[in-house]
Amino acid sequence: MKPVLIAPCGMNCNLCIGYLREKDNCPGCNLQSQENPKYCRKCIIKNCKILAENNWKYCSSKCEKFPCTRLKNLDKRYKEKYEMSMIENLDFIGENGIRRFIKNEKKRWIKNGKIYCVHRKDYFEME
Repeated sequence: MKPVLIAPCGMNCNLCIGYLREKDNCPGCNLQSQENPKYCRKCIIKNCKILAENNWKYCSSKCEKFPCTRLKNLDKRYKEKYEMSMIENLDFIGENGIRRFIKNEKKRWIKNGKIYCVHRKDYFEME
């Protein structure tokens, strides 16, 4: 798992079907590229002025708007559909750092050399 694939919203792009699929795959939310799907390039959270002004990699409790409405809605959808909480991810990163987060994510989502895709609810071969 690559730390650069943890999006500003707390999404672990390592687990995203957009990143894992072979055809038309996404390079991850943090990479500013024309290869990113349009919805990623226009993401309100990724393009947040507060993140940019403070040079923060992730949304956090340091922000007076945390969690903002957009993040709350995203978190609710992911909790219901994919058993993942962006806000819990961000809180963990804020308290423990990205390295420990990645270590825990590996334990949670990788089994027998395969990585779990939260969107497909299935394991994929790792690169």
